[in-house]
Amino acid sequence: MPATALQTAFRERSTRHTARQKQALAGGIAAQIGHTPLVRLTQVTHDLPDTVAVYGKAEHLNPGGSVKDRAALGMIRAGLASGALREGKTLIDATSGNTGIAYAMLCAALDIPVTLALPANASPERKRMLQAYGAELLFTDPMEGTDGAQVRVKEIVAASPDRYFYPDQYNNDANWQAHYHGTAVEILEQTGGALTHFVAGLGTTGTFVGVSRRLKDENPNIQCLSFQPDSPLHGLEGMKHLPTARVPGIYDASLADAERHCSTEAAIAMAQRLAREEGLFVGKSAGASVATALDVARELEKGVVVTVLCDSGGRYLSESFWDQEGLD
Repeated sequence: MPATALQTAFRERSTRHTARQKQALAGGIAAQIGHTPLVRLTQVTHDLPDTVAVYGKAEHLNPGGSVKDRAALGMIRAGLASGALREGKTLIDATSGNTGIAYAMLCAALDIPVTLALPANASPERKRMLQAYGAELLFTDPMEGTDGAQVRVKEIVAASPDRYFYPDQYNNDANWQAHYHGTAVEILEQTGGALTHFVAGLGTTGTFVGVSRRLKDENPNIQCLSFQPDSPLHGLEGMKHLPTARVPGIYDASLADAERHCSTEAAIAMAQRLAREEGLFVGKSAGASVATALDVARELEKGVVVTVLCDSGGRYLSESFWDQEGLD
C-alpha cells in the first residue's frame, strides 16, 4: 500500500531528527564530556609523607558541571540505540539535581523534551540551571529525598507509559558502564598504573560501581573504598545513607574493600579548604570525597589515592557556609 503524503513527511522529519541527534552526539556538547584532568592535591595533604599522593578527578569540569554528565550521556545513548528513546517521547527521571542538569543539557542539544522530579529543597542554583535548559520540574517532599522523587516518577510513567522514556538512573546498567568504559580507564592511564586506592561516595552508586569494577578487572590489588553520609539527616545532596534509603539496583556491595562515613560538617570544611587552599571550587560532596580520601591516605606509608571531585561549587553559592570560618 503506497505511503500517504503525511506518512512520507513524518518519515522524512524523523530521519532529519535522527541525523541531527547523531551530529549532536558526535560533535556537539556531548563530545566534550569526559577526559577530565587528574589534579594532585598539594596543600590539604601537607601532613602526609612524600610517599603518599592524593589526587582528585576533576569531574566538576565536565560541561554540565558534574560527574553525572557521563552517566546521563550513557543512558541517553543506550535509550537511542535500543529504540526506547525515540521521537515524540519525553525523558523523565528522578534526580537530586546533577543528573537532571546533565539530562537537561543533553536533551536541549538533542531536541528531546525532559521532565524531572526532584526534592523541593534542592539548591536554588540547581533549580535555575534546570529551568534555563528548559526542563519541566516536579518538586517532591524534601523529607523523602530522591526516594520520594522516584515514587512520583514511577506513578507518572505507569499512568502514561507510551509518553515517556524512563532511564531510571538508580537501576540502569548504562549508568555504571559509563564509568567502567570511561572514568576508570582515564584514571588508570593518568596514574600510569600506580594507583593503589580509589575512594568514592554512594548516591546512585554508578561512579563507585563502574570505576571499581574496572579497576578490579585490571588489578585486583587496587583497594576500592566507598563512603556514605554518617546519618540519615545529612546535607550532602546526591548521596545516600543506604541503611535508611532505597538501595539502587545497580549497587554491588561486594566491590568495596572497606566502607567509610563522612559527616556534613567535615565535607563543608573540606570544600572551604579546597577553594581557599587548592583553588578548586567544588561542592560539598567533593569535600566529603577528599576528606574521606585523606583519612585513608593518613593510614598509608606509601600509595596513590584517587577520589572524585563530583561537582562544581557554583551550584551551592546560596548556602551560608561559604561565609563561615574555621568549620574544621
